[in-house]
Amino acid sequence: MEFFSGLNFWSLLIILSIPAIFLGIKEKKNKYYILFSSLVFCFLVYSKNINSLIYLVIFLIYEYMLIKVYLRLKIEKNCDKVSIFVILSLFPLVISRILPILEIDYKFGFLGISYITFKVMQILVEIKDNMIKEVNFIDYLSFMIFFPTLSSGPIDRSRRFIKDIEKTISKTEYLDNLGKGIEYILQGLVYKIILSQLIFDKINIISEATYTTENLTIYMYLYGFYLFFDFAGYSLMAVGVSKIFGIDTPMNFNKPFLAKDMKDFWNRWHMSLSHWFRDFVFSRLVFAMFKKKIFKSSLTTAMVAYIVNMTLMGVWHGINFSYLLYGLYHGIILAITEYFQKTKFYKNNKNKKWFEYSSIFITFNLVMFGFFIFSEKFVYILQVIGGRLW
Repeated sequence: MEFFSGLNFWSLLIILSIPAIFLGIKEKKNKYYILFSSLVFCFLVYSKNINSLIYLVIFLIYEYMLIKVYLRLKIEKNCDKVSIFVILSLFPLVISRILPILEIDYKFGFLGISYITFKVMQILVEIKDNMIKEVNFIDYLSFMIFFPTLSSGPIDRSRRFIKDIEKTISKTEYLDNLGKGIEYILQGLVYKIILSQLIFDKINIISEATYTTENLTIYMYLYGFYLFFDFAGYSLMAVGVSKIFGIDTPMNFNKPFLAKDMKDFWNRWHMSLSHWFRDFVFSRLVFAMFKKKIFKSSLTTAMVAYIVNMTLMGVWHGINFSYLLYGLYHGIILAITEYFQKTKFYKNNKNKKWFEYSSIFITFNLVMFGFFIFSEKFVYILQVIGGRLW
């Protein structure tokens, strides 16, 4: 069984949704039923590879122990040194990323490990910020393995999620969410099963053709739209199923190809990830550089922070040169955008229609080229050209 794929998944989802709908209509809390449903899906998805299931269990216990130890240190000794605990929380993810590159036979890793790691890091940092005072194991487990978002997000925040599982809503509000949830699921199915598959078939045809400039350009745009419909479709289904179970999982996409600049794009594309990096990497990096007075100019500080932030985001996708280059590319574009938006030309023209439409067009093409880098095709072309030159 796989998440959001196959007859077995959808049949089980329908069966498990019936009690959730009943509880919602009766205005009852379904906290423990949510955990039960997630445990059922986790067992069925991960048990096809017993090593993954065992590592998932070990991982969850290990990360919970880290959280509890740091929470105790924070309460008893007001410990603000969270960085060592963040590094320790990253350790399992780093191992699962590095060992395959070293071609070492390993038993670590499971589907969704990077998303769960981000959840753990969020809890640790917010304990440090005095925003979280207690972590209950049942709430922790429910948040970590909530099945609609387990494998590919969206990345929720623990305080928001726990607030949802603890509250009861009226029958009218639940029915409204139920209707929206079903709508999102159907839209997601159209995106992922129909549109992304049609585009994927075209990509395969182009990939087998000669690598001319025209074919590579077509491939670039097709790949960009494929990524959108595939991932946005999955995210819509995750949000839709969440609503059936009474959880308002945040949306992940908001018309990203209408973005006016790259900043606007990252406020529309994979929003849960970009906002996570904004809150837990970018803003904290800017604050640290200001505090230590690394750069005299606030503009330089922001530009450097963008490059570091996006490079880390690229590496998060995997330890791969294409992903590193993808992150660096977006970081540089964001830094240039930050610089450009401080100019008189931008301030004098930003509200004019011609400038708005031009910005959307330029941003769209910059985004598509970024996806071309992400696809690994760009690096392959560079290797071919480099081989011919040398």
